[in-house]
Amino acid sequence: MSMPMPLSSPISATALAEPGGRKRLLFISNGYGEDSIAAEIIRRLPAGVVAEAYPTVGDGLAYRNVCAVVGPRAQIASEGWRNVKGSVLRDLLTGTPATILPGLAFGRRVRRHYDKVVVVGDIVGIAGCFACGIGKVIYLDVYKTGYGRLYSPLERWLIRHTAAITFCRSDRLAMPLRNGGMDGRYAGNVMMDTISFGEYDVAARRAKPTAVALLPGSRQFTVESFALQIAAIRRLPADKRPDIFLAVAGSVSVEALAKRAGLAVKGPITGEAGDGGALVDDDLVVHVARGAAGNLIEGADVVLSQAGTATIQALGLGRPVITFINRRDRKSRLRDETALFGEGRVILPADAGRIAATLEGLLDNDGERARLGEIGRARIGGPGAIYAIIDAILERETAATQELATA
Repeated sequence: MSMPMPLSSPISATALAEPGGRKRLLFISNGYGEDSIAAEIIRRLPAGVVAEAYPTVGDGLAYRNVCAVVGPRAQIASEGWRNVKGSVLRDLLTGTPATILPGLAFGRRVRRHYDKVVVVGDIVGIAGCFACGIGKVIYLDVYKTGYGRLYSPLERWLIRHTAAITFCRSDRLAMPLRNGGMDGRYAGNVMMDTISFGEYDVAARRAKPTAVALLPGSRQFTVESFALQIAAIRRLPADKRPDIFLAVAGSVSVEALAKRAGLAVKGPITGEAGDGGALVDDDLVVHVARGAAGNLIEGADVVLSQAGTATIQALGLGRPVITFINRRDRKSRLRDETALFGEGRVILPADAGRIAATLEGLLDNDGERARLGEIGRARIGGPGAIYAIIDAILERETAATQELATA
């Protein structure tokens, strides 16, 4: 849990003043993908449950029109993104220590104001809760895959002393927790329950035989990642260029993306809520959408992605993904992800020519796209976890959750 400097009042009025009898929940998340997952869970909670969100990193835009946002904010160099090597050191050198104390103070002040705390993210959120004296949390670990490193002794200790229930992305992670006397559960991949679909008609914008969805991410390298994706598409022969769709996440500036890629911004042409307009020049039209990544992924044949959560969702929806790497990427994290994703994700150097050649090959080969898509779908797992998570939050013990808890 990144602990930020406060920009506003740290505790909302509702956190202190909700009348008795109404369940009050606090969701703690640490990144745009994690915020989106928590927001979707909150949307599905029944009436009478008051949920508030503490997005520890960034602006928490995923919670807009969903619930109240509380707590201080952090703007750190990595934005919580640990796939890049040296991110922890860079955060330390750019002011993270000064953000810790306000966050811990906030956690200690509110620890008795909520009936239950839900942590969505990685072990950092659990460590932050432990330091604040917040216990019996429901922990949604959306970071570890189970195909790479398992929980370390320290991580297991923190989970034991902080989490009442831990939902894992794999039974490879959940089983050691259960064997150690903890409540570790695997009920599916919650990321597949929380894909953002919005009011955005992809088919109405299609004009070519194939389409590609661009997911440049939501963190510090988004602008340069998008520019390289566009550079690769420009390398394709004019008659092979697909329809292009861009999913813009969080507070990413469309203007900054356009400037870096040499494109002009064109405003929306429909009244659809997800219509973000287009980025254009004499050769390309890039259709832009916000809050509708699922629409774009389902409407695409291939996905170019530098995102975290959205990459997993694209693979789970059966779309082959092309990702490029560079010297900043953490090799250990890359190995862990590759072990999980298998051939479903194609990894390439950060070279426009290589990316273009691979993209052209996939767009020309229906059978290979289908083969890679099935690999991704099988590796990621299906939806359904959100129902078990909500049951746990509301303390509704179904036969399925009882079986998971006692397995």
